[in-house]
Amino acid sequence: MTFDAKQFLSSVSTSHGVYRMLDEEQNTLYVGKAKRLKARLASYFRGQLNTKTQAMVARIADIQITVTRSETEALLLEQTLIKELRPPYNIRLRDDKSYPFVFVTDRHPYPALEYKRARQRRDDGRYLGPYPSSGAVKESLTLMQKIFRIRNCEDSVFDHRSRPLLAVSNSALQRPLC
Repeated sequence: MTFDAKQFLSSVSTSHGVYRMLDEEQNTLYVGKAKRLKARLASYFRGQLNTKTQAMVARIADIQITVTRSETEALLLEQTLIKELRPPYNIRLRDDKSYPFVFVTDRHPYPALEYKRARQRRDDGRYLGPYPSSGAVKESLTLMQKIFRIRNCEDSVFDHRSRPLLAVSNSALQRPLC
């Protein structure tokens, strides 16, 4: 059974999203993202392709599409699917790193913002994210901790302090700094 690219492309959305190329056994060969799905997928079926891409296209039996609300959502979904499915033709996003999160402690008299790489089950706060850039997250946290005088240490350090906290009075609101 050969894949009918012309028929498939006639019904593909032009918006952004993620696509999965599948072989005859429904195994994922490749996961990709695109600003314009139709244009990106059409590029696989015309023009000059390198040998590796030609071999992959020859094995395609089906392509599944997921339309996303934004390019960032497409990027995050693509990365998640690559790590989960480990397709043989994806090599770039296979590292074991995950996107960063910001953890906000909310059941503490002095809340903290913490940089986290993985979500863990915790009842003392909530996770914000994931975010695509770890550098931007770290820079943003540093800036927020300086501007809003939010503590910058984890609960384990905070609970075992031997010296007093530095606190800044602001309208009767005390904010500690570790």
